[in-house]
Amino acid sequence: MEGKGGAPVYYVIQVVSGMEDKVKEQIEVMVEKELYDDCFYPIRHVKKKIRGEWKKLREKLLPGYVFITSDHIKDLYQELRHVPAFTKLLGKDSELFIPLPDHEVEWLKRITGLGGGKSSSRDMEVQISQVSVSEDDEITILSGPLKNMEGYIKKIDLHRRIAKVEVDFMNRKTVIH
Repeated sequence: MEGKGGAPVYYVIQVVSGMEDKVKEQIEVMVEKELYDDCFYPIRHVKKKIRGEWKKLREKLLPGYVFITSDHIKDLYQELRHVPAFTKLLGKDSELFIPLPDHEVEWLKRITGLGGGKSSSRDMEVQISQVSVSEDDEITILSGPLKNMEGYIKKIDLHRRIAKVEVDFMNRKTVIH
């Protein structure tokens, strides 16, 4: 099964939170590369104050989930079952595998800055957005992945420099930071 225009289809693997690296590594070692195009988990760039200094850090955007793109999902699933850290492929309904909906793939690409072309796990990183705050506390997104997504923003914590964004993910509302 291919997406529109021959694009690979995105599937979501649920894993134990904190095990995303291990699952990705195990898949890369144990699963035939011909069965999938890419395996990744999105990263977000954040600034945190540690001992009085602002540090740039990288954190998982959606802890507990690994994404895999494939046109051979049935064969891929058979091999994934042998990966020790594999938990489950979301959307599996008996013999039917439900891919990530197009609008969620588009959201993922938009927030990570991928417009088109072949995605790569190295590219699945959410950069820091620049905001402006007026004297009457009105917030304007100047640049970055939150630009033009004001409707999804539920709260901005200026002190901690975090935006809480509500999105549809796997057919339910999820708040990401």
